Amino acid sequence: MSAKDKGKPPGKGVNEADNGFAVNLMQFLVVPTFVLDAQGRVLVWNQACERLTGLPASEVIGTQEHWRGFYDAPRPCLADLVAQNRVSEISALYAAHDESSDQSFGVHAENWCMMPRLGTELYLAIDAGPIYDAKGKLLAVVETLRDISAQKKAQSELERLSTYDGLTGIVNRRGFDTRLSSEWSRASREHTPLSLLMIDIDYFKVFNETYGQQAGDECLKKLAASLSKAAFRPSDLIARYGGEEFAIVLPAIDEEGARVVAARVRNAVALLAIPHSGGEGGMVTVSIGVAAVIPEDDKKPEELIALADRALYQAKRIGRDCIVSQDWIA
Repeated sequence: MSAKDKGKPPGKGVNEADNGFAVNLMQFLVVPTFVLDAQGRVLVWNQACERLTGLPASEVIGTQEHWRGFYDAPRPCLADLVAQNRVSEISALYAAHDESSDQSFGVHAENWCMMPRLGTELYLAIDAGPIYDAKGKLLAVVETLRDISAQKKAQSELERLSTYDGLTGIVNRRGFDTRLSSEWSRASREHTPLSLLMIDIDYFKVFNETYGQQAGDECLKKLAASLSKAAFRPSDLIARYGGEEFAIVLPAIDEEGARVVAARVRNAVALLAIPHSGGEGGMVTVSIGVAAVIPEDDKKPEELIALADRALYQAKRIGRDCIVSQDWIA
């Protein structure tokens, strides 16, 4: 022990030196980092954090207003939840987070942040970990941040592409299955009707053989755009079910309302007036099957699809270019 350390409590000088070194080290880390004390006041707001947020350390050190770097209204950051033992609230505040049962070593979450000083929105990967003294008392919480906006946008685009049809630009079968399941659960929970239209282009194989694949693709694109206009509520889902078959999911609409939408669809296709020498009246037409149910807990979405499919089959069997809803024909 040096002469200047004599008379001090054992270890005090060493700890202070270590703490000072740690603080200085954090200031120059390339990773955006800030540290809160046990009361949620900012102890460290490093230079990388200043660059990430546009918020200088001089405005937040010693305060509890670090949220200003990320949001335009007061709300807890991840470090606050750790410091206040409110980790159970993460799912309500963050877009994604780890489900680890042992959070004594910290937690990880991801979120879109407003970044008001920069005037932009960033998707941040966030880690927050507690620091305890030898007796287990919380001393501080360290939060580190990474900007993964580019990766998130690329992931979102891949997810979008995986659920949308590349030719028509509307939802594909995968997206249809996911959405129908979601709407089924909602309708079952709220005891409201759910309707489904299954739509098939009449004699489409003949159309392709007569006019060629490119003309067939143009026909599909025109019909997809026409269906989108006919079912105009934001809650309605228009999907390419497969090949020349389309589907429209109509939440909170009963059979009567679904027939009205089906009639609009049929009329919209007629107005396109796409020539088809092998079709009804020399034009492209569609057959439509309509089904409507109030979902029950012991039923599945596939049963609604089966009902609409049977109605569509009947429409095609009796001559096409018509709408069938169970026993109702137009």
